[in-house]
Amino acid sequence: MSQAKVIVVGNEKGGAGKSTIAIHLATALLHGGVRLGVLDLDLRQQSMAHFFANRAAWLKANGKDAPMPVAMPLGGDGPKLAKLSDEQAVARLTEAFEAAAAEADVVLIDTPGGDTATSRTAHGLADLIVTPMNDSFVDFDMLGVVDPVSLEVKRPSLYSETVWNSRKMRAASQGRSIDWVVLRNRLAPTEARNRKRVDERVQALAKRIGFRVGPGLRDRVIYRELFPFGLTIADLSTDIRPIPVSLQHVAARQELRSLSSFLGLSELTGGRLLAAE
Repeated sequence: MSQAKVIVVGNEKGGAGKSTIAIHLATALLHGGVRLGVLDLDLRQQSMAHFFANRAAWLKANGKDAPMPVAMPLGGDGPKLAKLSDEQAVARLTEAFEAAAAEADVVLIDTPGGDTATSRTAHGLADLIVTPMNDSFVDFDMLGVVDPVSLEVKRPSLYSETVWNSRKMRAASQGRSIDWVVLRNRLAPTEARNRKRVDERVQALAKRIGFRVGPGLRDRVIYRELFPFGLTIADLSTDIRPIPVSLQHVAARQELRSLSSFLGLSELTGGRLLAAE
C-alpha cells in the first residue's frame, strides 16, 4: 500500500460545514494534479458521494471535462450500511481505505456529525484533521466546555479528547503526531462582540491542547449554488460556467486558495494551487 497522505474532515456536530469544506478541498487538490481518493463516512447523508455523482452526470450531459477522484464506496446503500455493526462498518472502511490508498496520493475522508466507530477509526488514520466550526458558542461546545459565569474555558470536550487520543496513539506507534486545524467557518459580517468572545476561547484552547486555528469559508451563496452540478469555484473557467460569474465569485476563489495554502495543500500539489482570476 502506498504512503498516501490522509486528510480527515470531522467533528461530532452536524451543520458545521464539514461536507462543504471536504468537497472544496477535494476539487482544489484535483485541480492541483493530485491523485485523490475520497471516502464518505456519513452513511445516511452521503453529501460528498452525491456531489461527485452530480459532477459525473453534469460533465457527461454537457460534454465537459474536469478531474474526478477515485471514489471508494463502502459497498451497499447508505441506510443499510448505517445498520451494520461497529465491527462490520470498520471492516468495510478498512477495505475501502486500503484500496483508495493504493491508488491515490491523498485520501480525503468526510465523517458524520456524531461519534461512530468508523469516524474514530478514520481519525486514527489521519495525517491532517480539519475541524470546521461555526462562529458560535454552540459549536465551540464541541471543542471545549466554558464556565457559564466567566466564560473561561474549563476543560476540553469529548471530541477534543477523541482527537487527543488519536494523536497519542499515532505518536506512540509512528513517532509523529497528527496535525489538527480548526477552521472558523461561515463567518458572518455582524455579531462582532460574540465573535471576539468565541475567538478568545478558541485561541486559549488551541494553546492548551495544541491545534492550529485557520481561516474557513464565509457564508457565501456560491458555495451552495454549485453543489447540484457537482462543481465548486475551483472548477469555474471560461469553459465550465453553469452560472454567471461575479466579483463575489472571484473573492470566494481567493478564499479557497488561502484556506488551501494554510492547510499546506501546495506541498501536495507541487506548488500548484488555484490560479488567481
